Amino acid sequence: MPSSKPSFIATRRTLLAATAAVLWTTATLPALAQQTNYPNKPVKLLVGYAAGGATDVIARLVGQKLAEGLGQTVVIENRAGANSNVGAEAVARSPADGYTVFVFTIANTINATLYDKLGYDPQKDFEPVGLIAKVPNILVVNNDVPAKTLAEYVAYAKAQPQGVTFASSGSGSSIHLSGEMFKMVAKLNLLHVPYRGSAPAVTDLIGGQVQSMFDNAPSAMPHILGGRLRPLAITSAQRSPLLPDVPTVAESGYAGFDVQSWFGLALPRGTPQPIVDRLNAELTKVLAMPDVKKRLGELGATPAGGTPADMRGFVDAEIKRWNAVVKASGAKAE
Repeated sequence: MPSSKPSFIATRRTLLAATAAVLWTTATLPALAQQTNYPNKPVKLLVGYAAGGATDVIARLVGQKLAEGLGQTVVIENRAGANSNVGAEAVARSPADGYTVFVFTIANTINATLYDKLGYDPQKDFEPVGLIAKVPNILVVNNDVPAKTLAEYVAYAKAQPQGVTFASSGSGSSIHLSGEMFKMVAKLNLLHVPYRGSAPAVTDLIGGQVQSMFDNAPSAMPHILGGRLRPLAITSAQRSPLLPDVPTVAESGYAGFDVQSWFGLALPRGTPQPIVDRLNAELTKVLAMPDVKKRLGELGATPAGGTPADMRGFVDAEIKRWNAVVKASGAKAE
């Protein structure tokens, strides 16, 4: 008489497979549904600096347009501190569900070397979405500083027993490192004065508490046009169409000097790829809008864009670049 054992085993295996399939479906369907319906509640766009600076200005411009495309409110939250490390760490620890987005900047790639210990990993703890824009920095001075050119600024700094002060939006920002690079190549005695964002730094610069600053173009432009700050040189390789009479640092005698700040969007590590792709697609649409292009141009910024993979490669390259600069300049987190 044939044994029924094989059929029993086969039936048992079938039941186990069916049970596993049901459990997998039960576990994954809500997650898949969440991705499909994303977003179904407000999205938080976290800025690692105080309101009013270049990062904040660009975040608000992009956030407003993203809200229209996503069909949900995009709430801007400013979480200043430690050159955006406070904000970056908060996002890195947030749920990977697409509802907390970080405005990732050049500072986060500089911080990888500048700080001995970070509460997050700029490469491993984020899912890049895409770059927003790149902007040059502008060396500006207040009206009490007599220099009208970069050469006069250098001469003035060398004539001061205590040197010249330069403000920044925080230790390790591109504003800070631009000053450190120039200090190094020009062999100047410049004293760094860090602030919690560009806005308070510019306020003190205009008020005369500090003398100079390599500020981001979007933050500096209104004050330049209003006559409150005087531009001496721009840090990008080419002149800005907004300030055609302001020379670059490179053409002013410091060949090869080229620094641009940049801004992008990133999500916590582990965010589902469909959500990353959705945000990238919306960002791409935003950067193609004529009014956004115009506004970025008015701020001295150039739209960047690209895929998540493009941004990841760019971030990796920037970390290597600034590793060398930080070590050569001897810059330290303050």
